[in-house]
Amino acid sequence: MRDGPRARVGRCPGGWRRAMGRPAVLLLALCAAGARGLYFHIGETEKRCFIEEIPDETMVIGNYRTQMWDKQKEVFLPSTPGLGMHVEVKDPEGKVVLSRQYGSEGRFTFTSHTPGDHQICLHSNSTRMALFAGGRLRVHLDIQVGEHANNYPEIAAKDKLTELQLRARQLLDQVEQIQKEQDYQRYREERFRLTSESTNQRVLWWSIAQTAILILTGVWQMRHLKSFFEAKKLV
Repeated sequence: MRDGPRARVGRCPGGWRRAMGRPAVLLLALCAAGARGLYFHIGETEKRCFIEEIPDETMVIGNYRTQMWDKQKEVFLPSTPGLGMHVEVKDPEGKVVLSRQYGSEGRFTFTSHTPGDHQICLHSNSTRMALFAGGRLRVHLDIQVGEHANNYPEIAAKDKLTELQLRARQLLDQVEQIQKEQDYQRYREERFRLTSESTNQRVLWWSIAQTAILILTGVWQMRHLKSFFEAKKLV
């Protein structure tokens, strides 16, 4: 299986996604209500990975659908039901959070337990695509993080909430998500501070080592030259 390039997912006030294609950069931004949507192309059994920065204890929902390339019509059409997609999610420590086989269209859900960059990979396990789609497959992917992953109409119907109660629930979820984001930013700042201190300490010790080497080299040269001139005088 070939691993495609990893794309990094960043954030903006409404949410945005950056995806890198094989030869060039593919940029499709959707800054609306925290949902990051894009589509990308993959080949037969090719893996495409994305990196999502996720705070601790945050629910993530991903929805995808696939389209196959029609050679005769030269357009992308809905995929056949037999096409399979494998989704794998790894946390910042490289542990597998989710690894599951889905159909040509599906939805995956997971909850982060470690703050940081989570790797989300998708690939097709079908070799029929090479016969019917010329090896080209378009995947539409939409990832929702935090309170944006909640289906509030479904929650309201299930818990029999009024409009005011539902709005209060949304505000509480937003406050909770903001607190998680702030905790994650503090976590990142702490990691950056520790990395900076470690780097500065290494630079300091390296400078001290260089200075010591220069001093020792100068002393050795002075002694060598002194013995050389004394030998010349004796001759």
